[in-house]
Amino acid sequence: MKLAPFTTRRASLVSALETLAQRANPDEAAHSLLHELAGITVLVACKFTNDRTADGLLEAFYLTLGCVSLGIAQADIPHEEEAELAFLLQHDAEKVFQAGFRHIRELAGLPGHTLISDFDKDPVIQQRNLKALFVALCRADPGAAWTGDETYRNELRVRRDNQIILDCAKWLRKQHYAGPIKSAELDANAVIDIAIMFAILHDGRIVARTGQREIENLIRRARATPPDIEAGWNALLASAPPNYQALLQARMDELRNTLVKKILSKTTVKTVVVHIQRNFAGDEQEVDYA
Repeated sequence: MKLAPFTTRRASLVSALETLAQRANPDEAAHSLLHELAGITVLVACKFTNDRTADGLLEAFYLTLGCVSLGIAQADIPHEEEAELAFLLQHDAEKVFQAGFRHIRELAGLPGHTLISDFDKDPVIQQRNLKALFVALCRADPGAAWTGDETYRNELRVRRDNQIILDCAKWLRKQHYAGPIKSAELDANAVIDIAIMFAILHDGRIVARTGQREIENLIRRARATPPDIEAGWNALLASAPPNYQALLQARMDELRNTLVKKILSKTTVKTVVVHIQRNFAGDEQEVDYA
């Protein structure tokens, strides 16, 4: 078995500073750079930690170190020590820090989950989430290995996937057979699962919200007359914008041997309904009756 290589490295800013220190006459450039970093650290302490305590200033230093390193790591340059140092000196530390923080701000603008409520739109909550993301991704100890850029890339990938899921769910809501669903709260994964579940009937409807009675009727209809599941799913895929087709196809593949098999099984209707409500319908189900 071939093992994946495992490497550890220091924050980009630490490597750049060490490279600068090894130069024959680093004094002027080093003095200017350290002066800039000190100023950034104080500003970070004022806004995010505490500029009146040693612990607050130390924490701000760690955040400055990581944010500048993120700005370097995300720059379109060869990631070698001399190239990173040249980039830092050319653009100055403040601009590189701002670039790193801009990545964090843009990341914070993407959804961290697929369950949305009015709570998420509160400016206070948004600012709190930005700070939490900044601390989580940018805190870098100069004496320890740094993984901030890798963590950033992973989180960016997750949030971009979340955005596609949310956009797909919003599209399905607009196509809901009984009229667009305008509720601000959204359980995006549930919307997609519901739409795929009802698409097995191949009756031309797109269902984005459901209730207990509708689920029971779906199960009874599917068991009474075995549906052409693939035809129903292909119809849904054909109607969906290209950006959402891969997501829908992947979710169909997941549900084929789980949810659909449960619906077509001999398990009691009541048991299957409870299973669907707990595991798939989420917050996108209405209460028809007790």
